[in-house]
Parts: sequence; structure tokens; C-alpha cells
Amino acid sequence: MVRGRDIIIYLSIKYNGEWDAIYNAIKTKEEIDFSTVEKTISTNKANVVTIIDENYPQCLKNIFHPPFVLYYYGDISLIANDRQNLSVIGSRSCSRYGEKITKDLVSSICSKFNIVSGMAKGIDSVAHNQAIVSGGRTIAVLGSGIEYCYPKSNLDLYEKIKQSHLLISEYPNQCVPTPTNFISRNRIIAALSKAILITEAKEKSGTLTTVSFGLQFGKDVFCVPYPAGEKSVCNRLIRDGASLIENADDLSQELE
Repeated sequence: MVRGRDIIIYLSIKYNGEWDAIYNAIKTKEEIDFSTVEKTISTNKANVVTIIDENYPQCLKNIFHPPFVLYYYGDISLIANDRQNLSVIGSRSCSRYGEKITKDLVSSICSKFNIVSGMAKGIDSVAHNQAIVSGGRTIAVLGSGIEYCYPKSNLDLYEKIKQSHLLISEYPNQCVPTPTNFISRNRIIAALSKAILITEAKEKSGTLTTVSFGLQFGKDVFCVPYPAGEKSVCNRLIRDGASLIENADDLSQELE
């Protein structure tokens, strides 16, 4: 017997996790060949939680375009309460200063907050790795299929998070990442956390899309300051009202 959640998973796989396509299929009551549903679902190896399941995270239910399906490996309970998570994001081409301050701040707070990021190069990878090294828990939100490690240089990190932390994506199987996927991923990163910490970001950074979603969802935004004249996104956000974070004490006070 085909259940409602089976149809949702089937459509998610059929349309490679594309929200609009899945929504339109449901809205128009797309004709479905039920004989192919089970076969399509069987291509998925990951764990699955759908929007109609009881354990679907509450913090995602009321956001813009809540994911119909979350594919995951690891401990799904890590996203049950967004108040226990902190998003740490920033530049893909980070400086030594950005790397050091990210390590310092993550190591200081990861015993109290799970660290959420997007497993990109740069600040994201530093944040994930430091949480692991410091004995904390980390959550990687992918902009690719759950079975597709991107970038390939993060394969070791991907496997560590998959085995001992939480790896999630709204995209099934081996879906190749697209620029649109990364924007969609950023809304999930923002929704899963109590606050967003930017430790380094250059102008025209994709980090700003996460901040924009976070502000829509009522999340606090924290930024590490940079020297004048460097055209830092962090400085601009601080000027616009983000909380200035210089050290671990600042971060703890803001969060607690």
C-alpha cells in the first residue's frame, strides 16, 4: 500500500528535490504510476524524514518553502531544537585571521551549542573540523545530493560527519549542486540555529543570503570585526545592527 509520505519521497526523488516542481506536482494532483513509486524510493540509501512526519523539525515548518523531505545520516535529534544550535559561516577563501578566530570561537562554544554550517571550503570547513576536534557536535547542510560530497576535497570531513554527527540535504542521491541549490541550502542553515555567526566574509559573499534568511526568521546575527578599508561584509553588518563579537566572552554573553 502506497502511503502519503511515500508519494512525497517519490516526488522528491523524481524532481531531484526541487521545491517548486514537487509543490506543483502535489498541487495539480499529478498522475502517478504507483508501480514505479516503490522502485523509485528504493534508489535512496539515506534515512528520511518528511514534512508530514512527527519528528520533522518544528523550526523548519513555518519557513519560506519548508523542505518536503530531509535526507540524512547521523543523529537527527541534533536539529530538534534550534535553540541548541549555532550557525558559523563565512568566506570560502578565508585568511589566517579568519581561520584562527573561527577556531577560537567554535572551540569555546561547541560544548554548549551544536555547530551548523554548509561544508563549503574555507570558514565552513574550519567550523565543522574545529567542532569535531574540540569534542562538540556538528551539522552539515548540503547543497548537493546526500550521497554527493561537494567539494570533493572535503570527502574525509563528509565521512566523519556522516558517521558521527549529522549530514542532511533536501536533495536525494547523487544530485549535482547548482547555484540555486546553495541559496536554498542557506535558508535551512539559518532556520536550524538560534543565531548566525559570521567570522569572515568578503563583499558579494553568498553568506549574505544566509543572513537575509536569518533576519526573516528572527535570528540574531553576530559578526567578527575587520580593519577599516578591507570592505568587509562583517563591518557592514555590524554598522547595520549585527552584534560585534571580538572574543569568546562576547559570544557566550550574546548566546546566553
